[in-house]
Amino acid sequence: MKLKNSFFYTIREDVKNEESTSGNLLVRGGMIKKESAGTYMFMPLGLKVLRNIEAIIRDEMEKTGALEVLMPSLIHADVYEKSGRNKAFGNSVFRLQDRFKKPYVLGPTHEELFTIAAKQKVKSYKDLPFNIFQFQNKFRDEPRPRYGLIRVREFIMKDAYSFDLDLDGLEKSYQKMFQAYKNIFDRLGFNYKIVTSDTGIMGGLLSEEFQAITDIGEDKLAFCKTCDFASNIDIAKVIPKAADQLEMAKLELVHTPSCKTVKDVSDLLKVESDCLAKTMIYKVDEELVACIISGDREANETKILKLLGGSTIELPEKEEINKKVNTSVGFSGPIGLKLKIILDQGLLDKKNLVTGANKDDYHYINANVERDFKYDLIGDITNIKEGDTCPKCGKVISFTKGIEVGNTFKLGTKYAEALGLEYLDQENKLKPVVMGSYGIGLGRTLASFVEQNNDENGMIWPLSIAPYKVAIVQINMKDEDQTKLSADIYDKLIKENIEVVYDNRDERPGVKFKDMDLIGIPIRITVGKKASENIVEFKKRINKELTELNVADVLAEVRLAIKTGD
Repeated sequence: MKLKNSFFYTIREDVKNEESTSGNLLVRGGMIKKESAGTYMFMPLGLKVLRNIEAIIRDEMEKTGALEVLMPSLIHADVYEKSGRNKAFGNSVFRLQDRFKKPYVLGPTHEELFTIAAKQKVKSYKDLPFNIFQFQNKFRDEPRPRYGLIRVREFIMKDAYSFDLDLDGLEKSYQKMFQAYKNIFDRLGFNYKIVTSDTGIMGGLLSEEFQAITDIGEDKLAFCKTCDFASNIDIAKVIPKAADQLEMAKLELVHTPSCKTVKDVSDLLKVESDCLAKTMIYKVDEELVACIISGDREANETKILKLLGGSTIELPEKEEINKKVNTSVGFSGPIGLKLKIILDQGLLDKKNLVTGANKDDYHYINANVERDFKYDLIGDITNIKEGDTCPKCGKVISFTKGIEVGNTFKLGTKYAEALGLEYLDQENKLKPVVMGSYGIGLGRTLASFVEQNNDENGMIWPLSIAPYKVAIVQINMKDEDQTKLSADIYDKLIKENIEVVYDNRDERPGVKFKDMDLIGIPIRITVGKKASENIVEFKKRINKELTELNVADVLAEVRLAIKTGD
């Protein structure tokens, strides 16, 4: 591509409404443009990077034997009613009606349609296994779109689905796809961790996430430096500490005026926060429940929902709590509380706790589970903390942040049973097909890579996904020797099918250099004063070294770099 008279632009200053590094650099580099909150245009350079990522993913998918299909984005809502997910999607789905008042949604995900498609083939056990995939737009009404392409309302996803006879078959298909995912993210050059996670609205037997490690990651990841344990905190198991060896003291009511927070109570009574049993009240499927946890921990809504077998969880309004509990928020507690009570397992062996007295400005001290508490359920309902015990090897847990760029699910028979995807086995009995699901968000993958690979000058792309492999920068557009040599190098690279951008704009050299660094072209060839001697400058984006080379040698260097991928 020759830049003069082409659709190429950059923005010199940081973009005000882009809070992430990747969003800012991608917009400044003319790769994307925000249309509205959570929706973006892909410009020529950005689209080329996206297509290069897509090509790597497609290559690895096809190596597994998967075949590509394409599903519609406009989907009749009845499909999700049949699978039981229409209500679960709630406000996250864009809903509309056609002229006949029939309900439709803009597809948030496609498990149902792939299940329906599979029914066209599957009749007998002889028709399994197989795997199909697509690249398609998804739509989700995010309440807080942010971080550029990382949290959006419209995005392209590669989703694949495996179909097997049984769980043994699923395991083989899952491992094949799991390895393909590792190949993809290795080829893309990611720093990533694989963590177990909650199956969420997808359901199924197992979910694992491929997390790009970055400081702006929205997901907190717990991992162990000693063993291979790694998990999203949503499901990471908390190992309770050793039981207290204290004697139970007498329960007492104490005056704690205006002490509504753990810190307030701790400061007044001169006790550590882990000596408090705080009460968190949630609304689960329209029922108020009280969760009793240690004062130094955070409640885990995913675990609470799983324990109760509910579908929705939220914090109720203060007025609703006050009406039901008959006390102000901050003073409620398990003793005498007329709500369903869920006790965190970490409190079971603690002695002489401080807890709310269900009376404004009062708390109990020396409250003990064995003697004073009544509860309906007990379980692990808090978040794991940095420094906790590793559930796998007993060492210490560490934390990092990540952006989910890929996920894999063992769906089991959930969708097959809901939508009637069955096969006749060897004994002529009908059985449900066992499914797996595997997704990668392309835009999020692109943005996450930029978060990991940038410097003060701009983006740093590897040769595998860069919009162009080589940039030719001509210093003086009025110099005939420079023009002739630049054109000659450009033509030779084009003939060898090497993607090259030729900066032939009437701009100052500094502007050209800054633009090529900003958009992250891996190799730069500068044609300047020594053009008449067939001498040019060679530079790689990943370092600051400039080398003067003969044209023949510089072409050899380009070929070598592309061959080795370095």
